[in-house]
Amino acid sequence: MTTTTTRVLAPADLDEAMDLLESEPVNNAFVTSRVKVAGLDPWRLGGEMWGWYEGGRLRSLCYSGANLVPICATPEAVRAFAERARRTGRRCSSLVGPAEPTAELWRLLEPSWGPARDVRPHQPLMVADRMPDDITPDPLVRRIRKDEMDVIMPACVAMFTEEVGVSPMAGDGGLLYQARVAELVGAGRAFARTEDGKVVFKAEIGAVTPDACQIQGVWVAPEHRGRGLSVTGMAAVLRHALADVAPVVSLYVNDFNAPARASYRRVGFREVGEFMSVLF
Repeated sequence: MTTTTTRVLAPADLDEAMDLLESEPVNNAFVTSRVKVAGLDPWRLGGEMWGWYEGGRLRSLCYSGANLVPICATPEAVRAFAERARRTGRRCSSLVGPAEPTAELWRLLEPSWGPARDVRPHQPLMVADRMPDDITPDPLVRRIRKDEMDVIMPACVAMFTEEVGVSPMAGDGGLLYQARVAELVGAGRAFARTEDGKVVFKAEIGAVTPDACQIQGVWVAPEHRGRGLSVTGMAAVLRHALADVAPVVSLYVNDFNAPARASYRRVGFREVGEFMSVLF
């Protein structure tokens, strides 16, 4: 008989967990980047890592922190993770991950966790591993300096509010969000084009592993849209990412955002999968 079990992983399980995370480097970039920095200690990781075992071997993971993220999750593992999540109650602000297991996880959790504020079932996952031949990167897109937080923060707040539907300044006054932006700026992973002291294009390299990184927070100021800044700006960020960060660059985008998808394709990103997000 095949025995199965689910438990919270401990620091001693790190090597086995990393083997599983690294088996899908693009899908798992967000969680892999956190685990590489923090290990599996829940206090440092900012959440628990649940492991699903079959026949004594780790087969699937689920990160349970500010986000609930199924990782390499089989249908049996999804059911086990859903049962654990129901017992512990909702502690996350979103469910996010590869579309198929995330959709099943939400189907099982919705009766006890619903309703969600927003469900985005189709978010194409896109990757690029080379620069486009026919796009000149915007030479004015540059790394934001640590002394420019007052320049970048309004654009970050505007992007988040437009994308998520709520302001990141709510609740704690934006302290956690500002700390995250400051972390990216300090790491040299926040990029922008500024004109007259204001951001007109920006993007960050969020999750980073040796195998892949993930671009996030792409935004063009509304009054500057239609100028092609997203294409040349993304080419500039892609150049930095490939040269300094990882050999594969990824992002995921809402399927209804046709202009963004077209811009990313122009820069050479291709669709390789699909994510799903459930926002609370």
